[in-house]
Amino acid sequence: MPARFPRGARSKGQRLRLRDYSPSDFNALFELDQQCFVEGIAYSRAELRRYIDRKGAFVIVAEGAAGKIAGFLVGLHHRDYGWIVTIDVRDSARRTGLGTQLMAAAEKRFRGLKAGAVILEVAVNNIPAVNFYKRLGYSVIRTIPRYYLDSLDAFQMAKLLD
Repeated sequence: MPARFPRGARSKGQRLRLRDYSPSDFNALFELDQQCFVEGIAYSRAELRRYIDRKGAFVIVAEGAAGKIAGFLVGLHHRDYGWIVTIDVRDSARRTGLGTQLMAAAEKRFRGLKAGAVILEVAVNNIPAVNFYKRLGYSVIRTIPRYYLDSLDAFQMAKLLD
């Protein structure tokens, strides 16, 4: 069944639409991931490709009118829960509601797949992201030692879906 997405966010005057991934998006998604995360945390081409191509994976892309990708989210459905692999939002589209829209679209997709919860990981020192997820109803369920770069701890956060 094709996804139904909200009408779109405004990113500094630009209208965005959410859509499903197309293989022609890959290079732009990889480049955006490299901009959003530091070396070692950003995915290599092979890692990103592996996640996108995994069984149960979906990618939601936020695209501007000119076709420029403003953000994306990779989700992975397991038997009874969903996992947010990554959410990447271009600097110019941050604080516009786009991240919230991407998360809402992913949660809707997971609900449709009968997932009872969504999990994700976030670096313990990424306070803006931790607060963002908390505002969306996620709670810290555990700390994973040395998750990033074999030195930086991560919070695993989860949210129960209705």
